[in-house]
Amino acid sequence: MSDDIKRVLYISQEIFPYLPETKISNITRLMPEDIQQFGWETRTFMPKFGAINERRNQLHEVIRLSGMNLIIDDTDRPLFLKVASIQSARMQIYFIDNEDYFMRKTTIADENGKEFRDNDERAIFFSRGVMETVKKLRWTPDVIHCTGWIGALIPIYVKKAYNDDPYFKHSKVIWSLLDDDFQQPFRKEFAKKMKTGDLREKDISSIKNKELDYFALSKLAINHSDGVIQIAENVNPKLIDYAKETSKPFLSYQGTEDYITKFADFYDNLLK
Repeated sequence: MSDDIKRVLYISQEIFPYLPETKISNITRLMPEDIQQFGWETRTFMPKFGAINERRNQLHEVIRLSGMNLIIDDTDRPLFLKVASIQSARMQIYFIDNEDYFMRKTTIADENGKEFRDNDERAIFFSRGVMETVKKLRWTPDVIHCTGWIGALIPIYVKKAYNDDPYFKHSKVIWSLLDDDFQQPFRKEFAKKMKTGDLREKDISSIKNKELDYFALSKLAINHSDGVIQIAENVNPKLIDYAKETSKPFLSYQGTEDYITKFADFYDNLLK
């Protein structure tokens, strides 16, 4: 593999056709495909929610990358990695799976719309699972583009917990601004549970022993990202204002026409 190949890692909460078609699941499906025309090599990760039909979507387990255990709240949680291909786009989608967290028939809420109490732990497991699997793949991303709150810990993990790891040391992280709010705050123990690697007490002092709502979690992601892209039209204005106040590179909503050219320029500018 040539050293001048540019690599982007996409972290997505929902991707069509594995989950129902929405504006977000469509754009997260198209981004990895469209960016390839600019010479980028891609990898894409999402949770293997129980709502995803494995047989219809031809998912299969990657044995050599499965079997590691992640400790969440002093409990060993086995990670299983599955993969599927979108042949028309010449790309693979990797799925982070765990029986306790992701075998439910729905995604983030039950059949009655009640959000799962352990969504906080699911976010921790997913984000750490992505980090460890990328290392096993021996693949070094230049850019990591995160979309969806379930991957909100990726920025702080890259910048603080894995900041000296050769696979992530020079990676630039982008956070997507969405309208994917949740109602059930993450529990007060969240900061303690998320600790891993070189993550220190001072790195999580602002959220320690606090319940995290969607706004606070988004701020945490923005604070540890190198750039912010608004990929949904109706984002909470307070989040847009906060992102701009940080003076980080910011790309406003581009719509669906020729958005990828702006994204590619944004990626390149971060790497300069």
